[in-house]
Amino acid sequence: MANHFDAIVIGAGFSGIYMTYKLREDGFTVKTLEKASGVGGVWNVARYPGAHCDSDSHCYNFMFSEDLYRKWSWSKRFAPQEEILRYLNFAADELDVKKQMQFHTEVTLANWDEDKARWHVLTSEGEEFTATYLISGVGCLSTSNIPNFDGSDNFEGDSYHTGAWPSTPVDLKGKRIGVIGTGSSGVQSIPVIAQEAGELYVFQRTPQYTVPARNRELTEEEIAQLKEDYTDIREKIFASHAGYPFVRSTKSAAGTPEEERLAILEDAWEKGSLSFGTSFNDIAINTESNEIVSEFLRGKIRETVKDPETAKSLLPYYYYTTKRPIIDTNYHETYNKEHVTLVNLKEQPIVGITKNGIQTTEKEYPLDVIVYATGYDAMTGTLLKLNIKGRDGVSLKEKWANGANVETYLGLGVSGFPNFFTITGPQSPSVLTNMPSSIEQHVEWISDCLNYMKKNQIKTIEPTKEAEQQWSKQCMEIANSTLFTKTDSWYTGSNIEGKPRGFLIFLGGLDKYRQICNEIAEKGYEGYELKTTEAIK
Repeated sequence: MANHFDAIVIGAGFSGIYMTYKLREDGFTVKTLEKASGVGGVWNVARYPGAHCDSDSHCYNFMFSEDLYRKWSWSKRFAPQEEILRYLNFAADELDVKKQMQFHTEVTLANWDEDKARWHVLTSEGEEFTATYLISGVGCLSTSNIPNFDGSDNFEGDSYHTGAWPSTPVDLKGKRIGVIGTGSSGVQSIPVIAQEAGELYVFQRTPQYTVPARNRELTEEEIAQLKEDYTDIREKIFASHAGYPFVRSTKSAAGTPEEERLAILEDAWEKGSLSFGTSFNDIAINTESNEIVSEFLRGKIRETVKDPETAKSLLPYYYYTTKRPIIDTNYHETYNKEHVTLVNLKEQPIVGITKNGIQTTEKEYPLDVIVYATGYDAMTGTLLKLNIKGRDGVSLKEKWANGANVETYLGLGVSGFPNFFTITGPQSPSVLTNMPSSIEQHVEWISDCLNYMKKNQIKTIEPTKEAEQQWSKQCMEIANSTLFTKTDSWYTGSNIEGKPRGFLIFLGGLDKYRQICNEIAEKGYEGYELKTTEAIK
């Protein structure tokens, strides 16, 4: 059959590129389907002003190939969107995987055929494919969330979402602009938008802790040294808790003398980056330690923002790190500009969108442009949109009760969905790690699994219900021992109106998770039901 493949991969970001390469190199036929116009995943659409990676560039790339690593040179400590997109195109070309990819193609249905033990896939273009394996590489942050404000269709100006920014230039010069949202994309875009706007209104629901990125150009000497240190960097990433070559502190914030503690925090602040969160070992589990660090960051906001009332509105009081940690460039400084106004939505909520702008309970703000920096339907949003149906026609949406009862095994597979794999799926370390590190671990584990199946003439693999339930219970027990579940965030789904609340990230660390996955494989894929061709017959 012309449209039958050993595997169909959905998505052509980091996950899709590496998975396609591994499958082809292992002798499997593969077709990768991507709804966008090219490779890049979220970096192909999140083109908003100021979009940058928040992992150090030399970590935010493939590490499986020293040759590939050495051929590419990053220009900055934290790469901008356009450079990351160039890198992913470079990697796809070097690995020669684009010929296995089909763009402008959205999966609209994937249905498991029990009799033939294969997946039947339909696309937006009306094409049909079949495959023995279905592998999701859609990621955790690829479905944009626009809150359902009354009257949003009535606005006569221009509207944009940071997660679906046009590929052509957007003219913001001298315009009255409203930005809704102050998560990561808002914090990154607001200072850049302020440079062009005539008037800028920031509509904030929840203030954010931020740490300076300290972004800068890399010198030729630094670039050469990073290439020379490939082996050391790779080993540190593989052995680390979150996929970064950071050295984790062994000190408790609450247990460290005040003078020493302040010196540690000031040093971490000056260095910048996400490594600030590793300054002490108990920030995410000890309320006293968390408050010490949180108050340090609030103090920095008070020092930076000149107007006392504005500064007060910008002070966060949730547990630091329990929302996505954010690094910034001149975010809080932007509020010292005369043409920038903070609108505190806790004091004056948005009533709706009018033809002229945004109406709050207090007043209407006339605008030319509205920017929705309102994030994503994270963790499960894109997977549920794919319309995947497993055994007996049960959809993933039904299986997970539309997100109210999400259970996976290792974040890699789902009971009732044979030969279906999710790269960085729910209940894996995913978004609380350096994503390329987690992606490489998952792709290599899936690759080893498929080779094991081929060698042993195994036709289908599927998690047992018991293993799935036990893994989900373990994930939740670990999460409940931390402060993460005590904060509403997109980690818990609370940013989406009506979405069931949960916590779908394995918090035991990427190092521990890698060990667990390896042990399961070494035990003949313990927790999975494997069937040979004869058993299926």
